[in-house]
Amino acid sequence: MTFQLSLDITAPPAEVFEFVADFTTMPQWYSAVRRVRRVDGTGGPGTRYAVYRELAGGTALNDVGITSYADGEEVTFTSLSGPTPFAYRYHVQPIPGATRLTLDGTIKATGLPGPAALLGPLAEGFFKRGMRDNLGTLRRILER
Repeated sequence: MTFQLSLDITAPPAEVFEFVADFTTMPQWYSAVRRVRRVDGTGGPGTRYAVYRELAGGTALNDVGITSYADGEEVTFTSLSGPTPFAYRYHVQPIPGATRLTLDGTIKATGLPGPAALLGPLAEGFFKRGMRDNLGTLRRILER
């Protein structure tokens, strides 16, 4: 499933980028992410993270890497291993009085264990709704 979500955040573009480009902030605003640990790198291209997520079948571990990076503008996080393969590209754009954050995402239900595996297409629909809620939480944090 591919999707695109955008939201305007009343915060400076540099602040928005710094926050979303640091995958370790995800547990603060992404409901399924329980813990993130940087494994390698300094935050730019090639940086890798161990990401512990709570999925329908229990806790899952993904190895996630930064696969594209333009400082202050965009960052792409791609799962390198683990269930529900995904790629999230966050693009930051200044607009008058705010910042527009656009998320281009791809996610698959592949790798969900047990009965949850049968819910693949349904789970993908729930995901998009949940991601919209997560981005709302992100906006509230950045607008404080």
